[in-house]
Amino acid sequence: MEQTTRRMRRLGAGIALAALPLSAASQAWPVKPLRIVVPFAPGGSTDIVARALGARAAEGLGQAVVIENRAGAGGNIGAEVAARAAPDGYTLFMGHVGTLAINPALYRKLPYDPIRDFAPITLAIASPLLLVVHPSLPARGLKDVLALARSRPGQLAYSSAGSGSASHLGGALLESLGKVDILHVPYKGTGPATMGVVGGEVSMMFSGQGTSWPLINAGKLRAVAHTGNRPIPNAPKLSSMAETLPGYEVINWHGVLAPAGTSAEIIRRLHAEFVKALGSSEVRARLTEDGFQVVGNTPEEFARFIAAEKDKWAKVIAAARIPQE
Repeated sequence: MEQTTRRMRRLGAGIALAALPLSAASQAWPVKPLRIVVPFAPGGSTDIVARALGARAAEGLGQAVVIENRAGAGGNIGAEVAARAAPDGYTLFMGHVGTLAINPALYRKLPYDPIRDFAPITLAIASPLLLVVHPSLPARGLKDVLALARSRPGQLAYSSAGSGSASHLGGALLESLGKVDILHVPYKGTGPATMGVVGGEVSMMFSGQGTSWPLINAGKLRAVAHTGNRPIPNAPKLSSMAETLPGYEVINWHGVLAPAGTSAEIIRRLHAEFVKALGSSEVRARLTEDGFQVVGNTPEEFARFIAAEKDKWAKVIAAARIPQE
């Protein structure tokens, strides 16, 4: 993870790229509002990141940036909408680890190709997930969760943002490495899945920090572990999953992309504005408050990162014997 972090933090090259001159035609762009397709329902971490960045980037672009939530099929519906959009710079995609790295190994017939169909702009944020439980569950740590699951085979349930999402894969890895039988209940997006835990419909969830912390602080959820490999700023004493289950790691990340074929000049302009948004004190404070690590790299670095993550999760999914859909 340390190597990944160092690779993601190479912002200098991105700033140099953004400074390249644009043609007269590209300088006239944009002349109308842009949209960012978010492949999940409102309220989740993908939606939070898109709205924070979109609002700030709109100032530099001189046009409104509208968030369009297109949830369903583990993010595949929204990803296909963005991939098939005209490559004119007016449709962007808030991709994440599920849609770009996990889904290719989980679906036999993916309606888009994460490498061929998108032009990367920048990796925006990265963060471990939190294993959260309903406050009524008698579990203060992962060992407690495992003990309960072993005493009630098939009775404990965890929610996810949909089949193939990072929150689903987190639970599947828990089953595989922990050798427990827990029930997966997919919802249509992170927001509804989180409310499923808050409402007591399910016992737990692997949730993004942006969604979880306000509910944890309000006493509506309890965090029992995180999925990274080092302490997290918001809760430095919270144990990692790997402390109990060696080899366990799930990192949630989000980045901005455009449909393949979008001109290099427009990509440079978009890159400049989104990196500038990520560097603003307002956006950085908003995102780090929710436990996100702000990144911002070059399109080329982001492309290499996606390819590496895609290969990584294909191996993890195969090892965990998660069936394709």
